[in-house]
Amino acid sequence: MDNPELVHALRGGIVESAHRGALAVVDAEGALVLALGDIARPVFPRSAVKVLQALPLVAGGAAERFGLDDAELALACASHGGEPGHVETALGMLRKAGLDEAALECGAHWPSHEGSARALAAAGHTPSALHNNCSGKHAGFVCLGCGLAGRAGAADAVRGYIGADHAVMREVTAALQRTTGFDLAGAARGTDGCSIPTYAIPLRHLAHAFAKVATGRGLDADDARAAARLRAAVARAPQMVAGSGRFDTRVMARFGERVFCKVGAEGVYCAALPGPGLGIALKMDDGNTARAAEVTMAALLERLLPLQGDDEAMFLRTLSDVALTNWNGLAVGRLRAADVLR
Repeated sequence: MDNPELVHALRGGIVESAHRGALAVVDAEGALVLALGDIARPVFPRSAVKVLQALPLVAGGAAERFGLDDAELALACASHGGEPGHVETALGMLRKAGLDEAALECGAHWPSHEGSARALAAAGHTPSALHNNCSGKHAGFVCLGCGLAGRAGAADAVRGYIGADHAVMREVTAALQRTTGFDLAGAARGTDGCSIPTYAIPLRHLAHAFAKVATGRGLDADDARAAARLRAAVARAPQMVAGSGRFDTRVMARFGERVFCKVGAEGVYCAALPGPGLGIALKMDDGNTARAAEVTMAALLERLLPLQGDDEAMFLRTLSDVALTNWNGLAVGRLRAADVLR
């Protein structure tokens, strides 16, 4: 069975391209609220599950031990653009743990935020691991490792933390196992872009995990406390979780703790909606993240989130029905959620 068309690109009054995908919406008890397409096929959630991977950092006490603030905890859940604030915050996390950027094992790349990349190049600098979009998550792993070792500056204990058998990654994998309820021991395992293991998990299980994050139900007391702390941190520092002009930052700046949403590579998106107590997980077949996955998520938020007034409805509609312009600024079409999402 083919997955349904979720997003249409329109030009000249007709559909120029169609983006197919699957999605699941689940409540905290695991009941399926909405399903489109194949939600049983395991997919690699990639960066969409960073909040789940950050749970041990808070639940195990390392975040409190090293005094991590809202911005730093939000960055631990982030796929950031490498703007100066992101870089400085990641470095601050490492310093609190008694280490520096040499402890990061995520690799270096240029900032995805164009202005920051241009400024870095104009200054004659090259990017470091701090500019990696996953540096906040990895700084969180370093803090977790130092917490497990019982001391700051535990470079010896942290080294090699990206390996599946390292104590840090065992804690992270256990958190994924607990929250999704999916047997990761038997799951397909790959390597993520930032070099940590990534596990293939069905959309229904991912959505259930995010419903647990939204409500705390189905989590033990430590994980429930950690989930609430991370959601609050992201709501207070939404700039950290993505960056200037980015979908996740814009949505969470607008809705605060009413929405936690997180993009992943290859067209994956997950979200937690505390009000209705729901979790969302979606995957675009063609891996279209920057366009189709965002439109799909915006349409689901329109459908599922209790909105307060026309301004909120209009805000989401501009994200689910996007005007397309060319380099001359001329309107050339639209990127629009398909009727099945409405």
